[in-house]
Amino acid sequence: MTAVRVFGGDRLDVVDHYGRQPAELTVLATDPRAVVGTRPDAPATVLRHLIPGPDENGYAAARILSLLSDHHVHQQDSTATRLFDGPSPAGARVSFAVDADAVVLVAAPAAAMDLTGPEPNPPSEVRVEVHRADPRRPQVRELPAPLAEPLWETRVDAATASSYEVGAGQFIQIIDVAGQQCSDFLAFDARALGDGAEFGLDATTTRTIGGGAYPRPGLFGKFFDSRARPLVEVVRDTVGRHDTFALACTAKYYADLGYPGHVNCTDNFNATLSRFGVQPRRGWPALNLFYNTAFDAQHQLVSDEPWSRPGDYVLLRACSDLVCASSACPDDIDAANGWLPTDIHVRVYDSTRRFSVAVGHRLTPDSEPVLTKPTAFANRTGALTSNFTEYKGYWLPNSFDNHGPHQEYWACRERVAVMDLSALRKFEVLGPDAEELLQATLTRDVRRLSRGQVVYSAMCTEAGGVVDDCTVLRLGDNNFRFIGGDPYDGIWLRTQAERLGLGQVWIKDSSDHMHNLAVQGPSSRELLCELIWSPPGQPALRDLGWFRFLIGRLDGPEGPPLLVSRTGYTGELGYELWIHPNDAETLWDRVWEAGQAYGLAPLGLEALELLRVESGLVAAGHEFDEQTDPFEAGIGFTVPLKSKSDDFVGRDALIERKAHPQRALVGLRLDGNEVAAHGDCVHIGRSQVGVVTSGIRSPVLGAGIALCRIAVQYTAPGTRVEVGKLDGHRKRLAATVTTVPFYDPDKIRPRS
Repeated sequence: MTAVRVFGGDRLDVVDHYGRQPAELTVLATDPRAVVGTRPDAPATVLRHLIPGPDENGYAAARILSLLSDHHVHQQDSTATRLFDGPSPAGARVSFAVDADAVVLVAAPAAAMDLTGPEPNPPSEVRVEVHRADPRRPQVRELPAPLAEPLWETRVDAATASSYEVGAGQFIQIIDVAGQQCSDFLAFDARALGDGAEFGLDATTTRTIGGGAYPRPGLFGKFFDSRARPLVEVVRDTVGRHDTFALACTAKYYADLGYPGHVNCTDNFNATLSRFGVQPRRGWPALNLFYNTAFDAQHQLVSDEPWSRPGDYVLLRACSDLVCASSACPDDIDAANGWLPTDIHVRVYDSTRRFSVAVGHRLTPDSEPVLTKPTAFANRTGALTSNFTEYKGYWLPNSFDNHGPHQEYWACRERVAVMDLSALRKFEVLGPDAEELLQATLTRDVRRLSRGQVVYSAMCTEAGGVVDDCTVLRLGDNNFRFIGGDPYDGIWLRTQAERLGLGQVWIKDSSDHMHNLAVQGPSSRELLCELIWSPPGQPALRDLGWFRFLIGRLDGPEGPPLLVSRTGYTGELGYELWIHPNDAETLWDRVWEAGQAYGLAPLGLEALELLRVESGLVAAGHEFDEQTDPFEAGIGFTVPLKSKSDDFVGRDALIERKAHPQRALVGLRLDGNEVAAHGDCVHIGRSQVGVVTSGIRSPVLGAGIALCRIAVQYTAPGTRVEVGKLDGHRKRLAATVTTVPFYDPDKIRPRS
């Protein structure tokens, strides 16, 4: 639910962006006819079920309910105008004229997606647009809603700095009010400062412990003093682009550029920190939030306009009692603040609050940031490890305590392993035009796909580059499930549907409504046969063929519904189990319990990398991208140009590329024990002839191996090459070109 303030003369549009999503509109105003055309004759189901609480959702609910109270509306009596009932098309729009000032509440009611129904319809978002009658009306820029009840908050006015104290465990939210505004941040150990010793953020210590080229906010962000004691850790970052721990701007910087006497952050810090006894400096090394800096190809420090938008923030947690200072940088002589210095806002929250750890991702330049999410299996995997990484907007385990990547790897190769792969993006492609859309956008011939069958395909640009690889399941004549690795895949499919004029197709994101486990290894069939029940008309799990799926239930006909596909990413016999998040922990518990008799182990991303490279399986950003065609990426088998006569996106370019190939994917086996890495150059003599796309030390082969994209003239097995390290010339690793996959080249094991 969202609340929007409107004024007389405005126009309010509610858009069902993805289709088939009802909405509820409630108007809070003195004049009951403030928004023309509304008919509040239905229960406001979302409003009536809001529950205030101490967490973020509960706090947001409390703010909405306070609006109801302000307008003397009882929660359980609240009503709404119901919109988009029935199969509304994608992009359906309802417009309302506004005659008087009001607050409009717009909600998108949701129900759990039915995995086994004939037309699964996951809930989706709706968009609210306000067209102002007077765009010049003075409006106070609204800050994002607090994440919880703040202990206190303060505004740091443009070109100033403020100091403040924060207790251990408390949270500091630093908000860019108008966007593109740098905010330097300093922190000192308060107890040491009280004893006359200054221990503040230290760039060299932080960089050394963090192992990065330079310390920056974001994933795993922790910032240390010179004693190697942590002062703050990053809990959230909605921007993802900040500084290199450079100096806060100084008087010298401006004077050297011809602006003597210019106000600067260092002098502002000296003034505001003097009350705590902090000694002044001519330049403060600071954590420069929202400041967009980078190193170019020549390792020179460069800067440009910040990435931050209005309301973007960084949330920090104090690791000890701190004295802090925040600035609103006054730099108006270059792009550091988008040429216009503005305000910064600081909120501090109590240490008892709990906030999810996350970074923000924008799918498109105009979209809102989406924060990293845990999967439905997080409580179970989190009990086995704290080593998680951010992967495509979700947290997934890297490796597991008391196991480790190699033990997890061997469990999959020799016994059975279970892995959380919920970060895969799932899209329901529904409607009479669904097959035509997929036939026009995928390289594979979707018309040949039978119900119950899965196909692996590429999806290409007009130039033949790979947007993503994917698997597609056919659930019915007009029902498909598209599974890819990139959240942008849905936007690409919708864009193509609009281009082709296909009005009877819905692309609904079901990623949050269907999480999945991969159960892989030689014993996976025996393990799952004990758990999966198949109804009449569906194959038994024991009889399920390669790249086929069944719709069944866990532990019998009354158990939770799930879909089981005989697919995987390990090169072993294996299955993927797709289930609603509400039943995810039940599924994990049953697999874990039954798997103990088979030596089941959990599997993390590090072990998966070993498995997939040995098996010659490609990964986005490594073997393919939009500059690489399927033939160069080693998945040319997904492009049946002879048997698929229908046109599809990129077909003409792929015909040309296949006729005149320049590069191909091969394997490399290294002579020594060192490992090649993604991006390493591959040479014959002085000339570079290829590049390593993925490299590992193979446990089963006992040697360093790599996937390599190389000029077609050097693809013959046995060709001797060298992998360049350092600058590509000062260190070389001898290697031999081989075929791929390295392990089980005939795929006997997954087919078994």
